[in-house]
Amino acid sequence: MAQVKLRDRDSILTDEGIIFRVFGYSHPQGFFVCDAEYASAKIFTSIDPRAPRTGGRQTFYKFYNDEGWKLIFKKFPQYTMFHEMLGTTVVGIQKDKIAQVRKPQERLQVLMGRASEDELQSAMKHVLETALQSSGLSQESFGLFGSLLHGFHHPKFSDIDFVVYGRKPVGHIRAALNTLYTAPSSNFRNEFETDTPIKGKLWRFRNYNQREFLWHQRRKLIYGIFDDPQSGRSIKTEFEPVKEWTQIVQQPNPGSQILQKGWVRLTALVTEDKDAPFIPSVYGIEPVEVLKGTNKALETNTLISYMEEFRLQAQKDEKVIVEGNLEELVTPEGSSHQVVLTYCPRYYDQVLKVII
Repeated sequence: MAQVKLRDRDSILTDEGIIFRVFGYSHPQGFFVCDAEYASAKIFTSIDPRAPRTGGRQTFYKFYNDEGWKLIFKKFPQYTMFHEMLGTTVVGIQKDKIAQVRKPQERLQVLMGRASEDELQSAMKHVLETALQSSGLSQESFGLFGSLLHGFHHPKFSDIDFVVYGRKPVGHIRAALNTLYTAPSSNFRNEFETDTPIKGKLWRFRNYNQREFLWHQRRKLIYGIFDDPQSGRSIKTEFEPVKEWTQIVQQPNPGSQILQKGWVRLTALVTEDKDAPFIPSVYGIEPVEVLKGTNKALETNTLISYMEEFRLQAQKDEKVIVEGNLEELVTPEGSSHQVVLTYCPRYYDQVLKVII
């Protein structure tokens, strides 16, 4: 596995039964930064009713909140490393410790090439065929992640999770979904057309209210509901953007360093949004006013978000409010400032939202 080439949403399995999701596109030499997604029942159990994955002949549990992080640091520290540029220890895996790799494109090809074994696979094929016809894209632009990737989906309860590869295909599928959502006969709906997804749930964000959340999520278009006439289910269906190989650029060299410069809140104008669909989401910004923190934030020209809540959050020429960590990126060529939204103790204080 030493020469394996992976990107965001590809999956890695370990001998112990941990399933990692590759996180983003920038990784230290010989190591993949990851999220821990699932673990075998042999090493982890959860009381969360959403967690069991019992399809097929195996039982896994999905991690929620910081469960995966805690398990790795407590029982499997071999799947961590100190990230010199970030100056912190991160979860991930050395290439020589990989037991198996699962790729979304390959799994989709397998399932599309054989007869459906259950109602969820049948629904997945119908959704994909409709998406292909409506968008003009080819099957090669898509993959499958989540429980369908791993073969432990539940036919009556699991979601359909697609990957869409590349900036242009993401644009095409979003336009196609926008059309499908407005055609009642299509059986497709925008997941966020009502407040159902958040109704009755604990709201933790302190600078981002539920009305604002629904407005932003609705226009992203990648979160849908398919009302499947065959099974009678309303199936959550997601189209996750991932970069094509040619769109992955070299990150700062190993001699780079990130320095923390404090917490800031500012208003800004979005100047670039081409990488807004991906994780990390990268926006070009032009600061307008610093509302909290150092005026060094006025030197910022980049906003980076590792939080899925703020993917596709803002568009070019929109004015936004940003709150998060100010960082200085120091490289042999010079330095620059960026605001970063990520996993941190003040997670729910962070925000990126359009000033409506």
